[in-house]
Amino acid sequence: MLVQTMNSADNQIKKELWDYISQWDTIIIHRHVRPDPDAIGSQCGLKELIKATFPDKDVFATGTTVDDLEYLGKMDDVPQDLYEQALVIVTDTANIERIDGQNFRLAKQWIKIDHHPLDDSYGEIEWINNHASSCCEMIADMWLTYPEDIKMTAEAARLLYAGIVGDTNRFLYDSTSPYTMLVASELMKFSFSHTELNNQMNVIKPNSGKLMGFALEKFEVSDRGVGHIILTKELLKSLGLGDSETHSIVPLLGQIEGVKVWAVFVEQTEGAYRCRLRSKGSVINEIASQHGGGGHPLASGAHARDNKEIRQILDELTELVIEDSK
Repeated sequence: MLVQTMNSADNQIKKELWDYISQWDTIIIHRHVRPDPDAIGSQCGLKELIKATFPDKDVFATGTTVDDLEYLGKMDDVPQDLYEQALVIVTDTANIERIDGQNFRLAKQWIKIDHHPLDDSYGEIEWINNHASSCCEMIADMWLTYPEDIKMTAEAARLLYAGIVGDTNRFLYDSTSPYTMLVASELMKFSFSHTELNNQMNVIKPNSGKLMGFALEKFEVSDRGVGHIILTKELLKSLGLGDSETHSIVPLLGQIEGVKVWAVFVEQTEGAYRCRLRSKGSVINEIASQHGGGGHPLASGAHARDNKEIRQILDELTELVIEDSK
């Protein structure tokens, strides 16, 4: 297979990581809370690669089940005592606090695979590449680097392709590189229907459609191009939706003319707010890090304790846009 891989300087860590995996009989793979397609795709895709390459190993993917993403993969029920002799791999998770499940702390060793800017350093082996579009792209790149050592399957290809599509918003985001497209094309050579998968990822439940309508009507955009909307817990309850089901409106709001940066504030049960920040150019992850969050330069998450902090975040975004326009 004649494919130039993502970064030849990464080859040593990829080889070290895969060799390390080969030494363990029991492997448990975690990812972040409130998972997206890249989190589940990288977690379950890696599980498939390991199982296909080493059929005798016990490999598990664990975490909270998300109904909307069950078409990608269902989580395994992992007994606590298995961790005592297991290797834990955590995918797509920048900091320890966001790992779904706490039993990972009982494991003998950890590996971290992530494409977010370095936040927490954890694990005996860390493979971080914040130039990759997604964690799924990284794992597919590892296969493309060592195709003789790592066995790809149609199911693994489907999962990894889904994560790339999800984190690039159908290849629309700036993180999409020529190499991203090459990786996607290599995965598409396997026998899964990318059309069926894309259709599954595009499904909008009726209540989510109502939320989109509400968001388009109530979304506010300042004269500086800073947009925002606040989704109260009363609103979500009336629509029968949870926090995890609000993600669909985030890229939608960025399509509105004149929007440069935008924020979606989702009220949590305790009254604080989860914030999704997005940008078309201004680097926003530094603002996110000042409010209990972080992420990518153009796509980050943060938290606001109350309406006062919401206002503070919006003021900081406004100042950022003004500074960048000079």
